[in-house]
Amino acid sequence: MPVLNDITASYRRPGTVMTRLLSMGQREDRALVILLGGCLLMFISSLPRLAREVFLTSGDLTQRAAYEFVAWMLVWPLILYGLAALSHIVAKLFGGQGTWYGARLALFWALLAATPIALLYGLTAGFIGPGIQKTLVALLWCAVFIWFWGTNLRVAERAAT
Repeated sequence: MPVLNDITASYRRPGTVMTRLLSMGQREDRALVILLGGCLLMFISSLPRLAREVFLTSGDLTQRAAYEFVAWMLVWPLILYGLAALSHIVAKLFGGQGTWYGARLALFWALLAATPIALLYGLTAGFIGPGIQKTLVALLWCAVFIWFWGTNLRVAERAAT
């Protein structure tokens, strides 16, 4: 399972993993699968929280899960493509020499690599609920995601690939 190995390696040396991913050549299908895999895992991480909310409010889990699925699989990918483009433009202003593809891959891989902590967040939100534990895991996820994205973008913008 090379993807799992790459995710694990990203927690030790995210720049090395990003360099290897970029060296595999520009493949939009690969970037899209990474994005959709990350979005699917983010959707899965939201299910325990949704189940808790439905239990406490007597709502419809199927309806809420369907809305969440549409958000993660249709809306968020479009937002993330736009965010990747914006990050590339900002990097160009500061002397970045990468490609649009590199900026997309940097963001998409950061999302996928940070999903183990997002899954932990989902479990924390579902089983423990609101509190300091949920907040700490959310902060941890944000910190790791920003660390991965920043490192990946720096590698991707270092030189045109």
